[in-house]
Amino acid sequence: MQSASFQILRPPSSPNLFTMRDFASCFSEYTVQVSDTSCSSYSKNSCMTPALIPSIQNAVTCLYRTILSTQKQFLISATWYKNNISQGLNITFSSDPSTTIKLNFNSRLFRKLKGSKSLEFDNSNIEVFWDFSTARYHTGPEPLDGYYVFLIVDSELSLILGDMGEDASIKKLKSATRMAKFSLVSRQEHISGSSLYSTKAKFCEKGVAHDILIHCSGENEGLKHSVLSVCIDKKMVIRVKRLQWNFRGNQIIFLDGLLVDLMWDVHDWFYNPAASGYAVFMFRTRSGTGSRLWLEEKLVPKDEEKDEFSLMIYAAKNV
Repeated sequence: MQSASFQILRPPSSPNLFTMRDFASCFSEYTVQVSDTSCSSYSKNSCMTPALIPSIQNAVTCLYRTILSTQKQFLISATWYKNNISQGLNITFSSDPSTTIKLNFNSRLFRKLKGSKSLEFDNSNIEVFWDFSTARYHTGPEPLDGYYVFLIVDSELSLILGDMGEDASIKKLKSATRMAKFSLVSRQEHISGSSLYSTKAKFCEKGVAHDILIHCSGENEGLKHSVLSVCIDKKMVIRVKRLQWNFRGNQIIFLDGLLVDLMWDVHDWFYNPAASGYAVFMFRTRSGTGSRLWLEEKLVPKDEEKDEFSLMIYAAKNV
């Protein structure tokens, strides 16, 4: 999944996901129920949305890989954020803070909803164009539509964001402008609120956006023990019983023809509530069809043509 090469918005007290492999073998097979998402019968495992107010996003970081025609590569991170003071977007190249372009959308003094900026990095000329003057938002920091961001690196169109990005780039650039190869490698979401969260994710370039629902039910819903349910497209794929004892683990799901490792760590929700109380959920596609967990794939040569994507969610439960 998302490789460790990019800047992680990890809270100081976030749990260490690399301990999950050690815990996986400790769980009873009777505590986790797994469904194949390719099946069509879900009458018993249908995922009903609880009467809980879903958590909201505070920050979203997307990591993109761009490959120019010269085979030169960049990792570009786009971090959308929202807090009580400001809301905006930070764009950083290859995790180098000196390259960060900061766009603030609601500051009275520094707001600039439309514009462009140029910089040089690693012997390359970079231009960034943006327009958020008609952007629409819901509760999170990332716009729903009505905006664009696109990047030019060494005269090649290297990244397009937003529903208006393609049209805007066609109008502003020469018809002979080359298109670099770029793809989304990983996505991280920081959320806060209840123990219910929903989001969308595409696990491969040619796949569709899937609805993901994560819900931790407990005593306030009439259950003797807490239960973790993960649903994709309103179909339950994993149900973890007695979550207090099975607070860390991993399971495999099959989605869009890919093996996807699903990992969870909700230790702090139960045993460290006085601190941040963060839980961590990770979805990560495997690079092949072998049996090894993604943590064990680091020593295996990577095929750049293979689909690779990860989704990591940091969840703070306030209610």
